Amino acid sequence: MSESIINTKLVRLDADLGADKQEVITSLAGVVADAGRAAPVETLAADALAREAKSPTGVPGGIAIPHCRSEAVTEPTLGFARLSRAVDFGGPDGDANIVFLIAAPAGGGKEHLKILSKLARALVRQDFTDALRNASSEEEIVTLVTDVVNAAPKKKAAPAAAEAAAPAKAGVTKIVAITACPTGIAHTYMAADSLTQTAEKRDDVELVVETQGSSSVTPLDPAVIEAADAVIFATDVGVKDRERFAGKPVIESGVKRAINEPVQMIDEAIAASKNPNARRVAGTAQAASSTAEEGEGLSVGKRIQQSVMTGVSYMVPFVAAGGLLLALGFLFGGYDMANGWKAIATGFSLTDLPGHTVMVDGAEMTFERSGFLLYIGAVLFATGQAAMGFIVAALSGYIAYAMAGRPGIAPGFVGGAISVTLGAGFIGGLITGLLAGFIAHWIGSWKVNRMVASLMPVVIIPLLTSLIVGLLMFLLLGRPLESIMTGLQNWLSSMSGSSAVVLGIILGLMMCFDLGGPVNKAAYLFATAGLSTGDQASLQIMAAVMAAGMVPPIAMSLATFLRKNLFTPAEQENGKSAWLLGLSFVSEGAIPFAAADPFRVIPSMMLGGATTGALSMLFGVGSRAPHGGIFVFFAIDPLWGWIVALLAGIAVSTVAVIMFKQFWPNKTIQAEAAKAEAQKVAA
Repeated sequence: MSESIINTKLVRLDADLGADKQEVITSLAGVVADAGRAAPVETLAADALAREAKSPTGVPGGIAIPHCRSEAVTEPTLGFARLSRAVDFGGPDGDANIVFLIAAPAGGGKEHLKILSKLARALVRQDFTDALRNASSEEEIVTLVTDVVNAAPKKKAAPAAAEAAAPAKAGVTKIVAITACPTGIAHTYMAADSLTQTAEKRDDVELVVETQGSSSVTPLDPAVIEAADAVIFATDVGVKDRERFAGKPVIESGVKRAINEPVQMIDEAIAASKNPNARRVAGTAQAASSTAEEGEGLSVGKRIQQSVMTGVSYMVPFVAAGGLLLALGFLFGGYDMANGWKAIATGFSLTDLPGHTVMVDGAEMTFERSGFLLYIGAVLFATGQAAMGFIVAALSGYIAYAMAGRPGIAPGFVGGAISVTLGAGFIGGLITGLLAGFIAHWIGSWKVNRMVASLMPVVIIPLLTSLIVGLLMFLLLGRPLESIMTGLQNWLSSMSGSSAVVLGIILGLMMCFDLGGPVNKAAYLFATAGLSTGDQASLQIMAAVMAAGMVPPIAMSLATFLRKNLFTPAEQENGKSAWLLGLSFVSEGAIPFAAADPFRVIPSMMLGGATTGALSMLFGVGSRAPHGGIFVFFAIDPLWGWIVALLAGIAVSTVAVIMFKQFWPNKTIQAEAAKAEAQKVAA
């Protein structure tokens, strides 16, 4: 496989592939496709551009390494270009004229990722990059790259346990490091080699790195960790088994900082090892979705934001499962079943089915349905209620987990349960999750002897944190938070007319602002948190939020169909599937369009979302399901109002984005679309 990872068909020397990185990536995707390594080209280009939108791939030395894993790729491939016109890839030292497109199959094994990681590691070597710049032929480039990816790995003897545990030599600081990037293909290994090569040039430091990439993870020897004076976490994702480093001074940043500023990071780690007040590792990794700010450690605000998003992401499955089960309960048992579901589910069985009349709390109650449908509806509803009963506790527990690791889970869940008991709802869950996370993190930073340290994460931290959170909630915070929650519910219940429409506009704008980001998730949390109450105002908010979130993917899909010439081939390809994502209420289906052209796409989507939200609230539409889009139509009432609101928003967004692109054109996208059209005509 490694012999054919690159060939002369995949090399472009001194070529002009475009004026910006979007054009260069798209051109290289075409090179890979023309070589028979990917199909369709639009999918590969879209996947690579989507990865680029997350964070720039420019690295020191005028090099860029756009990369992705894609369903379009048939075998691991490297597309190479030495550009005659350098292009900005967000590198720390200016434009890049050496570009590798690293294309990996989406479902491939780990062997090809090892090969790609070898290339990434070689790119931090000056001799290799100089050879790429001085090469006179495509064959020479192929030989250089093939030699690198075929080279046997250098085996560096790991320190023996006794050696690792030995005290450091005078003036020498022992450091362990973790590097990890979201895709685990390139930056992970470049950061590791950048730190390692920098450390090897110094006499005052010994450094060992664990790469948590896609190709393999070889854990650090526990003795090496034990002997370390400080830790460097250079990651854009969570650190696996973070608790191994508990108590060690830590320097934390995004993965690219280790590539760009290895000297500074090592200096900071040495300083931290000598500072008794330095920040220390408290517990397990932050959630996998966390992205550390590059160039500095995690700020308090950033950490809170990431923690809340983690809590929401873990809560959503409870909401989705519980809400859809509630909706199915209504579908089978009828809406009046909600008044007696508990008595029906617990008082009857498959061999003793209920009739139309059932005793509920000592009084007879007549239901529209009877027999198996009523019973199974009640069972589904009861199961859904059980799942919904966990949402506040899950929100609180996983916020605390994101902040303090596993020791934060128990006190977070306890705090969430107390919030429900006191009527503080999801607002209380947010507060208790943050409190539990901060307190558990603080207690975890205490310096204790070895015997007590082994009990800290399992007993002491959960016990003390749960105690403190419980006392704070019952003695100080519970009643004020309950008052806030009650006031919010009363306000929602009293909404009508213009006030409801204004709220619908706000929610619609939020759902379409960042298409799955923090603002979108905040609106969704607001809607789902009130769903378990069952009051009409909460159901209306849920309907408005779901409909508004469906608008962007459907509108972009429709726009690419109506005016293809305004969109790139990659966007046209995305448009073929975006409508289905929209119908399923997956707002993220519009992200590739927004990433490529945010100033035209995002305002257009927000206009449509606001229209849909306003009309949904105006028509008094309610949804008993928190997710599912058009496929949970049976849980939406009145359905006609919801469909009218959805269609109106789609129409507004579609017209707006076409007008923006028509009268305020994006020259890059226009040129790319025109080029593709000319190629079709020529063919």
